Amino acid sequence: MVVEGEMDSNVTEPESFWDMLQEMDPVWTTTVLLVPCVVVLTAGFFYLYSVVISLLSKTSVRNKVVVITDALSGLGKECAGVFHRGGARLILCGKSWEKLEELADELANASDPTVTFPSKLVLLDFGDMESMPEVISEILECYGCLDILIFNSSMKVKAPAQSVSLEMDKLLMDNNYFGPATLAKGLLPSLISRRTGHLLLVNSIQGKLAVPFRTAYAASKHAVQAFFDCLRAEVEEYGISVSTINHTFISPSASSESTEAETTKSIWSLLYTKKPLGVSPDEAASEIVKTLSNKRKEVVIAPSLPKVAIYTRSFFPNVFFAVMAAGVNNAAAAENM
Repeated sequence: MVVEGEMDSNVTEPESFWDMLQEMDPVWTTTVLLVPCVVVLTAGFFYLYSVVISLLSKTSVRNKVVVITDALSGLGKECAGVFHRGGARLILCGKSWEKLEELADELANASDPTVTFPSKLVLLDFGDMESMPEVISEILECYGCLDILIFNSSMKVKAPAQSVSLEMDKLLMDNNYFGPATLAKGLLPSLISRRTGHLLLVNSIQGKLAVPFRTAYAASKHAVQAFFDCLRAEVEEYGISVSTINHTFISPSASSESTEAETTKSIWSLLYTKKPLGVSPDEAASEIVKTLSNKRKEVVIAPSLPKVAIYTRSFFPNVFFAVMAAGVNNAAAAENM
């Protein structure tokens, strides 16, 4: 029994967490207590920030007159739905009157008519430059003014430079450069007179980064990027904001869009292949709403590699050109095998 008592006296109770902290160095104690607090506070800050941005985004288009070009595309429809539910006065532009009416009916049926506005429709085809003065007049007649103009339309071609005709080059420039530039210049007087407005260009990342087999397409995207970059500085004094969003590509979300792409490919007999990765319409629409809210001047939606390529093109052009040429040579070698 004595032995058992001696054994019991040697047994120590486990220390509590607070006892351990008291025995630790004060610096370590402070660190152990401070780090979790900082993590929690940081997470809470970013959560509150995201909530505030979300609320501002939802109210940033309410009662605003919003023009969307190519509203029939996947991104155009997504933006139309988001802005319509947000209470915007939409002016939807597209090449097909029947499809515009279908879109307007879909928006009306999926929303509460007491808190939304019926969409106005305008036929717009940037390939027909002669119709642009009439289009500009129709847009201004819808509400007498406008607040937000989203340039969403784009025409894509992938082919070697020597196989693209001059007519195709001109058509690309009309759709991707002359059309948006003409529409912007035609509507600018209305914005300047009210000293408010926001122009947002949805542009390809090839407006900043040219890759092989897209000579005419990249040239048109570079041109329209430069136009809006210059315009931004010119209209700032009038309280008008200009934003550009450069993305890799918008992944198709509807079978109708893929069918249209196949029709275009059969007409022009040109190769156009989408990459397996891209930006979904809802992700792009969310970024557009956020950009309209915070008025960022430039946004790049792309994975890390294209962003690195943009910086490489700027700071190490010879390396970039060598990589591009190597890619073309490797592709040609693979085809010959």
